[in-house]
Amino acid sequence: MEFCANEGKNVTIEAGGKRYDRHAIQTHFVQVGESYLDLMERYVLPHYQEGDILSMSEKVIAMCQGRVVTEDQVKPGFWAKVLSRFVHQTAAGPGMGLPVKMQFAINVCGLRKVLWAAFRAAIDKLRGVHGTFYTLLGQEVSGLDGFYGHEIPEYEHMGVRIPDNPVGVCDELYEKLGILSMIVDANDLNVEMLGHCSKLTQDDEALLDLIRDNPAGQDRQLTPFILIREQTAPVSEEIQADGQTSPS
Repeated sequence: MEFCANEGKNVTIEAGGKRYDRHAIQTHFVQVGESYLDLMERYVLPHYQEGDILSMSEKVIAMCQGRVVTEDQVKPGFWAKVLSRFVHQTAAGPGMGLPVKMQFAINVCGLRKVLWAAFRAAIDKLRGVHGTFYTLLGQEVSGLDGFYGHEIPEYEHMGVRIPDNPVGVCDELYEKLGILSMIVDANDLNVEMLGHCSKLTQDDEALLDLIRDNPAGQDRQLTPFILIREQTAPVSEEIQADGQTSPS
């Protein structure tokens, strides 16, 4: 099997004193309500070997679970429009700078908590501390994707929430298909563990070290599954400069 990486990413990574190859598995654009078990059988099982670890994008699992909201369901009010003006946009996208996302945060957490988080974030920003707003409001808010169609037009009018029970999803994949997996929220700025199979013995940081460079990419690569395989033999050739191929 030839391992392939997305443009600008490397196939091979060193982590914990070991070397691993990562294969970006391309799929179709997954629609709301599809079966993640069917996706595994179609795209992952043909390549999976015992001992591999599968990293899954949280968006594809959430889409399968129907964990989405639409603009029609989230109508920005006064406070959402005001607060969103003060949000700094990062390279990962506008985030809560979009009124519709800010309204989602208000709907989930309540206006009082959002106002408190915004106040604390403003104070911490003066001290050079960033991320307070999302830390105080939690993963349900920080993990909301979508409502932004610059790279993926299908997400322009739809928000994708974090998956429900990610550990349970990963355990189900192991029980039914024998796949060791983890679900991550990743972009080119940060990667966060949402849950992994109970059979994986590594801690969260060790697992995240395998995908710190976000090999799935952030644009429309359609590679929500990253197959990770530890190298068991000495490397017989140098990794190519563009990182597109590696010995298997």
